[in-house]
Amino acid sequence: MNIQRWISRREPNWQRLDALLRQVEKKGIKSLQATEIRELASLYRSVAADLARAQTQKVGNTLTQSLQLLTTRAYTQIYQGSRRQEWQAVMEFYSWGLPAVVQQTFLYIAAATATFLLGALIAWWYAWQDPTFISLLVPESLITQVRDEHELWMGSIVGIEPLASSNITINNLSVSFGAIAGGMTGGIYTTFLLWFNGLLIGALATLVSQNNLAYPFWAFVFPHGSLELPAIFFAGGAGFLLARAILFPGKYNRRDALKFYGSLAVQLLFGIIPMLIIAGTIEGFFSPNPSVSSTFKYLLGMSLFVVLLVYSNRKRG
Repeated sequence: MNIQRWISRREPNWQRLDALLRQVEKKGIKSLQATEIRELASLYRSVAADLARAQTQKVGNTLTQSLQLLTTRAYTQIYQGSRRQEWQAVMEFYSWGLPAVVQQTFLYIAAATATFLLGALIAWWYAWQDPTFISLLVPESLITQVRDEHELWMGSIVGIEPLASSNITINNLSVSFGAIAGGMTGGIYTTFLLWFNGLLIGALATLVSQNNLAYPFWAFVFPHGSLELPAIFFAGGAGFLLARAILFPGKYNRRDALKFYGSLAVQLLFGIIPMLIIAGTIEGFFSPNPSVSSTFKYLLGMSLFVVLLVYSNRKRG
């Protein structure tokens, strides 16, 4: 190989890549036009091949090192720049995208919330009218502990916080995924999950109220429930979105409706996951902690809920 001729033929590409990299390093990859970005990627592959040839032909340490530096700079900007853009997209979604989706799907989330609350109200009513109703939903051992020992069951979490937190998070994620996937049954399973969990909460609330343990019970529920319950309502709303696509596609054909409403459901899912992770951590480590006052637990729960409301109503200025 005639080294000088090869260098003179390839050098314009190296200089062009260097010029593009200088612009990217100074102003960011967004300063390039689409054609220039494609050119950057093409030149990177070309110069990487030149580096391999230079190393094989032993054209000289100085040139080899220069090509090595050039390819390293290009790799950093192309691949790490891509990762930066991905993280920027994630931050953009959680800053503005998710609140916009929550507002867009508010009626579905409200329907899920109403289904849950209706179940809780019915359980509350029947449990006060007929004490045996509670035993249909709540384990007998738990009923005995509350009625006979006048104790709540949350103390069992103390001492096994990491295990409890992970189990709680996994269980809540399972319920939420079930509520979303239940949309594929036309919303029947989604409605059942929301209804059943509402019945369970209503029965538990009545049980503790009848035994004068409502204040510590809700002190336990408020800190994590301020995120956990809305997350389940979001999941129910996502399930109802899928049910809407199947049952009432409207102006879309069913496939396009599933794509559209399914996209909204997936975006809600991305919001649910961090909410449940945070809620599970609070429920495992903070909510059952006897050294934290009930007053502070109530304040934290209400504060988190207010923050969630403000966040969900954010609008880009």
